[in-house]
Amino acid sequence: MDFEENIGDETVALPEGEGARSVNILGPEAARGSRSQAGETQAQKLERIKRELASVPAEPGVYLWKNAEGKVIYVGKAKQLRNRMRQYVNFQDERAKIPLLVHQIDSFEYLVVSNEHESLVLEKNLINQYSPYFNADFKDDKSYPFIALTKGDVFPAVKYTREKHMKGTRYFGPYTDSRAARNMVDIVRRVVPICAASCADWRQMNGKIKKEGYDAFAERPLPRPCFDAHVGLGPGACCGQCTPEHYAENVRRVERFLLGHHREFVEEMTAEMQEAAAELDFERAARLKARIDTVNSLTDKQRAVSNRQLNADVVGVFRDDTVAGVNVLQVREGRIINANEFILNRGSDVPLEDLLRNFLLKYYDATTSIPHEVILEQLPDDAEAIEEWLTELLASPHGAKVHLTAPQKGEKADLLTMAVTNGRHSLMRYKVRTNFDDKRTNDALLQLESALALDEPPMRIECFDISTIHGSYTVASMVVFTAGKPDKNQYRRFKIKTPLTEANDFLSMQEVMRRRYAPERMADERFGSKPDLIILDGGKPQLSAALAMFEEMGIDDIAICGLAKRDEELFVPWQDTGPVVLPGGSASLYLVKQVRDEAHRFAITFHRELRGKGMTASILDEVAGLGPVRKKALFKHFKSFKNIRAATVEELQEVPGIPDEVAEEIRRIIDQYETKLPNENAGEDAAPLDVEYACVGMNEGEEA
Repeated sequence: MDFEENIGDETVALPEGEGARSVNILGPEAARGSRSQAGETQAQKLERIKRELASVPAEPGVYLWKNAEGKVIYVGKAKQLRNRMRQYVNFQDERAKIPLLVHQIDSFEYLVVSNEHESLVLEKNLINQYSPYFNADFKDDKSYPFIALTKGDVFPAVKYTREKHMKGTRYFGPYTDSRAARNMVDIVRRVVPICAASCADWRQMNGKIKKEGYDAFAERPLPRPCFDAHVGLGPGACCGQCTPEHYAENVRRVERFLLGHHREFVEEMTAEMQEAAAELDFERAARLKARIDTVNSLTDKQRAVSNRQLNADVVGVFRDDTVAGVNVLQVREGRIINANEFILNRGSDVPLEDLLRNFLLKYYDATTSIPHEVILEQLPDDAEAIEEWLTELLASPHGAKVHLTAPQKGEKADLLTMAVTNGRHSLMRYKVRTNFDDKRTNDALLQLESALALDEPPMRIECFDISTIHGSYTVASMVVFTAGKPDKNQYRRFKIKTPLTEANDFLSMQEVMRRRYAPERMADERFGSKPDLIILDGGKPQLSAALAMFEEMGIDDIAICGLAKRDEELFVPWQDTGPVVLPGGSASLYLVKQVRDEAHRFAITFHRELRGKGMTASILDEVAGLGPVRKKALFKHFKSFKNIRAATVEELQEVPGIPDEVAEEIRRIIDQYETKLPNENAGEDAAPLDVEYACVGMNEGEEA
């Protein structure tokens, strides 16, 4: 039976079965944290919640965080409620969404249960009821199509539907392709004669049976067969050609077929066909042969992925910052029989484990097709509880259990890679279909305008980053985003000319500001128009350095901010109370991080390029008279630079093609570097002389 309990003003379904009797529900007044008091600050509110959490028991259960309006914004479960809930308000949870969630928390409720399995089921029910904002959910709010069998009827019918699950009806799915679901209904009826819920004769018959009973219906004069019965799609239940017992066998076969057990189904029909042929009932044998051919043609279209009789669902997830594409490959009898795709409203802003866990609860609560194995990229912490729950849903008469696995190699890992790839394509199709990126970009620009107090949306953003190693090969990058999109034709990179004996991002940033925003650069069309916003990677120190240079140059009409890498905080010159914190998972934060990451990538690429060029400059290039041919002869004779370095002048003169004066010059240059390098060039970046090529420095130059 179902158990229910009031939580606040709501009623929720508790876990079914014997275990539900031991669920200890704390009353609404005992379990609810008090609402905000007038004038209560954020710090005071956190202290109040911490005090209230002291009375929460260290027992397994489910907790509900609520905002100031009393709306449930997050539902979670815990083995120890008090410890888990304290992790939120003490900011011991490192998930990106936690600061924003805690900022909105005003009160809480919790429910104590007997074990982790009960908490899992209760958590699932509460998430379904409240649809909390901070719990991952399907992005599309539409209902997904199913194939349904109305098993509560004397003669169950098959149908395509999007209805909510009704008692007495078994559902197969969900399907994310409505055409595939409709086609499957047609295939099922060609393989196994069964009534369709759309048939007017079936609806009329079903109404009479429900009103008068089957016996009264069977005693009436038989009507004419419906059209489906004439063409072999229906068994003729409406005209008395099929008894409920015989019809029930057809229903069983349909269930097995929709669950993917095609091989077993073909074996049964093959035996029937041979029996009909032995009895010289060739017409029946021909019908069975046609049905077998239909199943085989369907199997031929399904990709074989395993030589074993693998029965598994493969869940692949591809995450963007704020959304994720999920692809579920249904593998039955070693073949992919179906692939469903979903879009989730959370992405990299929540851990993969949380995303997978929430999806499993949502997906398997809706489907009746439970596999023996679920293949995932990462196992949730409560994998055993989820396995127990899925095993109960499977309800195998043979005692089969459901296992969660995270393979690292082999055919299962290959299947997982396939599912992740298809998840990426699902997300790409969703973005194209919904114009997602453009909408998010527009939202991001408007949010930045508001958060940074700009006069208008920042249509041109310039971002700078410094890259160096202990002051060597110091470079800067400038990336430009126009209307929220990378404008690579406007990218610029700078070699820092300021002499540096160690890394000094402040002097480097000032040089870049001076060179980029000098009057001649601002008038140069190749550098584009004046930016609406400047973002400096590095936070407050870089911002201070840039503002000092702007003051010296007399620039006061360009908005500028510094981005701190650690907490993604924006420091602005007009706010002394602290940084601007963009909401976690917001479009504006995603754009700022994208701009920062692009500037970092561009700077690192240029830095590595210069280092590579420097390290391929050979000491031997400085030897007058030693060209490519003589250098090749030198290495052919000595085999390595180490041997050249150890050779005497006489040994160098023995090399064919090397004049005496060139041999003496080689020895002089090597001796010079032997003496010079430890004193002047020693350090982490100095290339050793026991390799073929040694670093001799970087050629200075203007912007690339």
